[in-house]
Amino acid sequence: MYWEIITLAIIILFVLNYTGRISASRFVSDNEVIFQKLKEKDWDFYVKIRYGDTVNPDFLFTKRVQNGLIIIVIMLCFFISNLSYVTILFSLIAGYLVFKMQYNNLKNYYKRHLHEIDAMLPHYLKSLEILIQHYTVPVALGKSIEDAPAIFKDGLQELISQINSGDSSINPYMQFAKVYPVRDSMRMMRLLYRLSLGRQEHKQEQLITFSRTISNLQQKAREIKYKERLDKMEKKTMQMLVVTGVGVMILLVLAVLMMMNM
Repeated sequence: MYWEIITLAIIILFVLNYTGRISASRFVSDNEVIFQKLKEKDWDFYVKIRYGDTVNPDFLFTKRVQNGLIIIVIMLCFFISNLSYVTILFSLIAGYLVFKMQYNNLKNYYKRHLHEIDAMLPHYLKSLEILIQHYTVPVALGKSIEDAPAIFKDGLQELISQINSGDSSINPYMQFAKVYPVRDSMRMMRLLYRLSLGRQEHKQEQLITFSRTISNLQQKAREIKYKERLDKMEKKTMQMLVVTGVGVMILLVLAVLMMMNM
């Protein structure tokens, strides 16, 4: 009887949601200000890294909140005959874990592809260097958008828009670095800003410094990549040695026991 009541409650909730009598999406939108406080600062960045421009980060965040709320309601239905502070807390924790699940999956995706993602910005700036030789930094940025990595295009549009609106401070560059917190992004954008301030007669010297610094950052990224690969290989080698050693010891022990039994 208990499971029948729970099943019936879940079916009723599903029907009410399907027919629009109750709406999880409407509840989330009505309380958007509250739920936005749960949004991680790097959520938009991870979504763009994984899906590019094909998915709206806000839409995906709303779905996360809805899924978390649905799990909370379902868990409360399971505990409806034994509601207490513990069961309510357990339901809230379950809903929160479901809410965080997709964020953690995107974060793990970023970690698995860390090197290629972190290499995008210095690689882009290296190609931008050619345009800067012939144009000012804002003009070069505008001309570079078409060939820029897809993940950076929205940020570059916003950066250029702020510069064209008259903001000659470092703020547009730092805002870009905050939206795309890849390795050394702050440092690279400071370099680009300083290059935009340089006088025309010293431009070649500044370009050489800019080029050298970006090359050093690319080399640093490659060294870290190779080091982590080497560490991974060493760990696998140690695991193989340990497994082999344990296997040999087990065989020796079995051989000794067999000899003792004879």
